[in-house]
Amino acid sequence: QVQVVESGGTVVQAGGSLRLSCAASGSTESTFAMGWFRQAPGKERDFVAAIRWRTGTTYYADSVKGRFTISKDNANNTVYLQMNSLKSEDTAVYYCAVDPFLRGEMWHVAGSWGQGTQVTVSL
Repeated sequence: QVQVVESGGTVVQAGGSLRLSCAASGSTESTFAMGWFRQAPGKERDFVAAIRWRTGTTYYADSVKGRFTISKDNANNTVYLQMNSLKSEDTAVYYCAVDPFLRGEMWHVAGSWGQGTQVTVSL
């Protein structure tokens, strides 16, 4: 089973940028996709972005489209989330997930989750 560990979360000012990393270990040959989700205090965990492992096709939540970019480095089994023009509402714990998939209008995760990394956007 693929395990993932996130890093890069910190406090950043509104309007700033931040890049999160997600390092995967284990057998990634059968991995279909990797993704990022986030959970703000008192709210449910929401989909942010996903990328297909082989084709690089990307998917984004409307709330981050045009500001966030998901990318991958297959050689190093790492997925990145570049976050630009950060807003206070982006404050959340960001989780990396293995094999996210869309069913209807909801994203689900078939694989494992990371432990999360805190991103705080200050005004």
